[in-house]
Amino acid sequence: MKFIRQWGSFMMMGARAHAKWEMEVSNTIVKDKKRMIILILLIIPIIIGGVAVANDFGSSLPETLGGKKAYSPAFFTPSIFLASILIGLGAGLITGCIGAGGGFIIAPALMSAGIKGILAVGTDLFHIFAKAIMGSVMHKKLGNISIPLALLFLVGAIAGATGGGTINRVLFEINPVLSDAFITMTYVLMLGILGTYALSDYLRSRKGGSSVGGHGEAMSAAEMGRLAKKVQSVKIPPMVTFDQGLVPGGRQVSSVFLILSGALVGFCAAIMGVGGGFLTFPIFVYVLGVSSMTTVGTDIFQIVFTAGYSSISQYAIYGFIFYTLAIGMLLGSLFGIQIGALVTKVVSDITIRGFYALAVLAGFVNRAFALPGKLAEMEVISASEKTILILDQIGIWSFFIVISIFAIWVIGTFFKNVKVLRGAEANL
Repeated sequence: MKFIRQWGSFMMMGARAHAKWEMEVSNTIVKDKKRMIILILLIIPIIIGGVAVANDFGSSLPETLGGKKAYSPAFFTPSIFLASILIGLGAGLITGCIGAGGGFIIAPALMSAGIKGILAVGTDLFHIFAKAIMGSVMHKKLGNISIPLALLFLVGAIAGATGGGTINRVLFEINPVLSDAFITMTYVLMLGILGTYALSDYLRSRKGGSSVGGHGEAMSAAEMGRLAKKVQSVKIPPMVTFDQGLVPGGRQVSSVFLILSGALVGFCAAIMGVGGGFLTFPIFVYVLGVSSMTTVGTDIFQIVFTAGYSSISQYAIYGFIFYTLAIGMLLGSLFGIQIGALVTKVVSDITIRGFYALAVLAGFVNRAFALPGKLAEMEVISASEKTILILDQIGIWSFFIVISIFAIWVIGTFFKNVKVLRGAEANL
């Protein structure tokens, strides 16, 4: 239980930091007419050209691309684009309303919709990269970037992303189902720990006990603070100095730990899509001992390059990105984040925590119930087709029902309180 509490707290911190970045990026894009025009110009040819292909040539195209059916439908249909917008909207609502990473639902949602795991990861990575480029707020944070930290971290991130992408592709070449099972198991582990922590935090909050931001997290932060001191005490050259403006003489950490940390983030990014972004913040702050101010700027700097390198070099050039889905998810998430953020002004914090725990656990159930089918298909376990179908349907329906209820509740709350929210905005 202590392990789950520590790592749950660690992951929750990262999820919040990544959500904060997503909200800042969303505000930058939505409130800038030029950026919105660029986004619209990207969407128009997808809709016009895609519909034309679907109507005129759809019958002559194969149902899937790639010899092993790695990809989604080869031709665009309006329903595919609409589904991608809804998935992005759901992720955006969670991010904006809860203030923690809603991107965790994207890969499970895509895989539940029939998208191969490797394509779901590649598409999610490209969606993050496109969002980072369009909504880059790097110029606002340049003063907080530690170039030595960022460059050494990127050395590791590139190596890790190369390794993670290679593993995904090799597993896919061996057996596409093996690739799906590997990605599914990764999400089961991550969502299981995070969901358990979120649920326990919600139950503690209802009883009036400690919660996220309270004593429980303070204990974890103190423990991780001791870890940072131990890491900084290891003097393996070359040493990197940072935070000179905050601490006399600055702090130092071995470049070995920076490269290893970058490798872990890059590896997770390439394996899971959203996985890399939410790890950077807690690793920098609690493992390496970097100040929050320096971490924010450096994280914004590295995420563009990590997501860009991972998505392009490990997936795009091999055809493992569905660009229509990526643009649709980007559009949906932008507005979902805006609506979710406004709703937080009129709902209680305890309600938001409860929904987040349910959303993460729904993603866990979705992937956990899909796993037996993957293992049975590889003949690792024995199970009847009927049993596998029932488990799979339970996972899919429970996931989409929870996310749909959450989305309807948030959007309904938004429209119900439009006048109140307008008044709140006017007083700012």
